[in-house]
Amino acid sequence: MGMRDKYRKPTTFRCNAGSRCSMSAVVWSLVGFLLFLHLYSLFSHNGGKDGEIQFHSSHHPLIRELEQVEEDNIQIPPPRGKRSPRAAKRRPKRTTTLIDEFLDENSQLRHVFFPGMKSAIDPMNDAGNNSFYYYPGRIWLDTEGNPIQAHGGGILYDEMSKTYYWYGEYKDGPTYHAHKKGAARVDIIGVGCYSSKDLWTWKNEGIVLAAEETNETHALHKSNVLERPKVIYNDRTGKYVMWMHIDDANYTKAAVGIAISDSPTGPFDYLYSKRPHGFESRDMTIFKDDDGVAYLIYSSEDNSELHIGPLTEDYLDVTHVVRRILVGQHREAPALFKHQGTYYMITSGCTGWAPNEALAHAAESVMGPWETMGNPCIGGNKMFRLTTFFAQSTFVIPLEGLPGSFIFMADRWNPADLRDSRYVWLPLIVGGPADRPLEFNFGFPVWSRISIYWHKKWRLPSVWRA
Repeated sequence: MGMRDKYRKPTTFRCNAGSRCSMSAVVWSLVGFLLFLHLYSLFSHNGGKDGEIQFHSSHHPLIRELEQVEEDNIQIPPPRGKRSPRAAKRRPKRTTTLIDEFLDENSQLRHVFFPGMKSAIDPMNDAGNNSFYYYPGRIWLDTEGNPIQAHGGGILYDEMSKTYYWYGEYKDGPTYHAHKKGAARVDIIGVGCYSSKDLWTWKNEGIVLAAEETNETHALHKSNVLERPKVIYNDRTGKYVMWMHIDDANYTKAAVGIAISDSPTGPFDYLYSKRPHGFESRDMTIFKDDDGVAYLIYSSEDNSELHIGPLTEDYLDVTHVVRRILVGQHREAPALFKHQGTYYMITSGCTGWAPNEALAHAAESVMGPWETMGNPCIGGNKMFRLTTFFAQSTFVIPLEGLPGSFIFMADRWNPADLRDSRYVWLPLIVGGPADRPLEFNFGFPVWSRISIYWHKKWRLPSVWRA
């Protein structure tokens, strides 16, 4: 392990009498040498193209609009009533934060975080200039006019049908606590599935994996927990495979569940649940690489670290290979994607249903080592950025034809009424300079900055939609 020597003696430069040696000349020579090494490392990593070093060019004009920073300053209203002097002495006044307002179901700002049905996104009625606009945090209706129920979800693009499928938790039930100190939860209803050709208009394909109503020993019994379903297609077997987080009401089971189907719209047959590699598994996702190898990424060891490992060829189990990553960093809600040979991942902190700061990570190999690059959120205001726009990561959708462009999918959880949780979809762009030097040398990583841009209202370029 390379470490800096705090006790290294300073280097002295001896010059002969009459020479023009200066410290500034030595420093600038050193800077030039380091710059040369950095350019050489870029060339050797990318291999060049036509014998030339490849630099990041400016983004395509079609996506420059998505990179415009939009501010959103929310003012905390004054309290509705003054407290008596006695009450003030008993409970010292604490400054109210936007997170407090967000979590308070009686807050005067409730409509800001969770707008009502009047402002719902309705693709069937939003014609003309209002078409294809995403409004993060608003209610989003399917083609039948009902709120989409696909929380903690992921997207599968099916090559055969040229269709996007959105799978997520169908939370259309009352929210309650299993016991006084238990987490807010709803009974399992199942995994919802929606289909789309344009990522904006979504048809309800029904519940593709349903809860078990009577057998209390079954992993999918309605009293248990089903979260973060993700589906990938296995080219070898021709099967659609779903992985999900399976737990009991107290979140002590900490397992994964696997289901399989011949069709993207199900029904999916539930196979079994297990603790992968013998470890606890809570927030999780799966990632299918370009070579067809799929990986499971999950929070483990009381959410203090992430584990990652390849699946078997049929995607129905994990292999014996596993790697611990981001050890001691307490990250969850992983969303992993790839761009130009580099692996990227967005994670959240561990604060229950309360929003927190996202971090971006990058690696040259999916198995690591992974470098943390910092907070990718841009725009809004400081509190927006520190709360991932009051949402939590769940998936990243690549946009074919728009290099370096993705959609960041996140959930704005409503712990008071989980079925009314909202979706925050925002443009994610890979590009720009590296965030910071590597920790123990003067070089910069070969990967680029990840930026998630806040917009109250935005849409994909018309060329992509066509």
